[in-house]
Amino acid sequence: MSDSRLVAVKAFDPDFFAASASSWRRGLEIRSFSARELLDAVWERILRGNPAINALAAYDYEAAERAAAESDARLARGEARPLEGLPITVKDSFETEGLATSCGAAELAEYRPKNDALAVARLRAAGAVILAKSNVPRLTGDFQTYNELYGVAANPFDLSRSPGGSSGGAAAAVAAGFGAFELASDLGGSIRWPAHSCGLFGLKTSWGQIPLYGHIPPLPAMRLKTPPDLAVAGPLARSAADLDLVLSAAAGPFNTQGPAFLRKARKKRPEDLRLALWLDQDFAPVDDSVTNALLVVAEALRSAGATVDEAARPGFAFAEAFEIYAFLNFAIGFAGLSAEAKASVSARGKSFDADDPSYEAMQARAARLDAAVFGRMMERRTAIKKAFAAFFQEYDAILCPPAPCVAIKHDFTPDFFARRLETSAGALPYYDLLKWSSLASLAHLPAAVAPVGLDREGVPCGVQIICAFDEDRSAVAIAVMLENALGGFSAPPSF
Repeated sequence: MSDSRLVAVKAFDPDFFAASASSWRRGLEIRSFSARELLDAVWERILRGNPAINALAAYDYEAAERAAAESDARLARGEARPLEGLPITVKDSFETEGLATSCGAAELAEYRPKNDALAVARLRAAGAVILAKSNVPRLTGDFQTYNELYGVAANPFDLSRSPGGSSGGAAAAVAAGFGAFELASDLGGSIRWPAHSCGLFGLKTSWGQIPLYGHIPPLPAMRLKTPPDLAVAGPLARSAADLDLVLSAAAGPFNTQGPAFLRKARKKRPEDLRLALWLDQDFAPVDDSVTNALLVVAEALRSAGATVDEAARPGFAFAEAFEIYAFLNFAIGFAGLSAEAKASVSARGKSFDADDPSYEAMQARAARLDAAVFGRMMERRTAIKKAFAAFFQEYDAILCPPAPCVAIKHDFTPDFFARRLETSAGALPYYDLLKWSSLASLAHLPAAVAPVGLDREGVPCGVQIICAFDEDRSAVAIAVMLENALGGFSAPPSF
């Protein structure tokens, strides 16, 4: 980078990198700075800050520089597209043309896709400047972010903690100001848990809202146009409005793009909202810091005029919904395994009782999935979807925990089943991180996460906002209300 470029970089105030993508976009449009200057400022920030948190996995500065120059030309001609000139990072599970896409797996270390994943292509076509890929756990298979190729990603609020997973590098990058926003993915809370852990806004979209074609897993050789059940793509951002900005650019099923696919938000004023607060649940205990954050949210919305009902629940048992979800989640995980590996897990099932509720037992039963069992599961799932649909005729959203705890200390114990979450409710199984995220995932519903503030140890905490199917913008609208009431994103002190 030349000395003249560095002068432009130094003109950016540190607080600039905590600002929203929408504000960066306005700056570009009124020519407060150029796309090239913005790119160089972000690149300099990455060079200084990323060694500490290791959020990013692969870069292509030269390609980004060319794209930024093209954006400046369009901006000068008055032909700016919706995301024109915004430098972004993309989760390393999405194929990105010409850029290393390993998904943290050694066998994909040399993989350079010839095409973008469909969602990536849509963001690029909207003017986004793709600079880097963000770190992930191997094949997105953990609630923490580390792999043998790129190492461990840390939480920018506390380097001894994880930023979450599987979109942990993505969340750490956005929180540290390494880009305007992130394209991430979520099957078991992989957008929501990192957003909660890093104090961000995140959106798990309605299933099918944004195409997953070109996402790993499944591996490239197993590419399907229909997304795997439960899995979705969605944004991570520093403001609620940015969620809609990205959604509008990327939404639409495989063969159809555009915001016409999205319903308008039901309500835009707190005083019109009728909300359910789902907090007390013996089956899924949470840490006091999470409880306190949700109580702050409930009080803020009540003070703004919303009705918040602490007793209302959809007509099904949480434990039943989670059992179905966990079964399907484990079954999806087996899709890419060899017959031998699947048989090995299945064989362990002989040591468990037929109704054993442990995660090890559920995993073993999932490995023996047959058509009859699957059919019964789908019937029970349909009943839960109907119960949600009936509930959302009376209520606009459910407010609930994104996870049972705040960001956890790094724990690389090889046996996931042996890991524990230390909470005020006691030591919980590691896979309890799936419980509160399972509700929206099982029923294909949209769920936003909004930051609430920091706990007594300075660690972020958030709230999950679940809405009816295809009402992603309703979840975003409530996140906007909370941002206005509580202040939204706060940058990590060290960044």
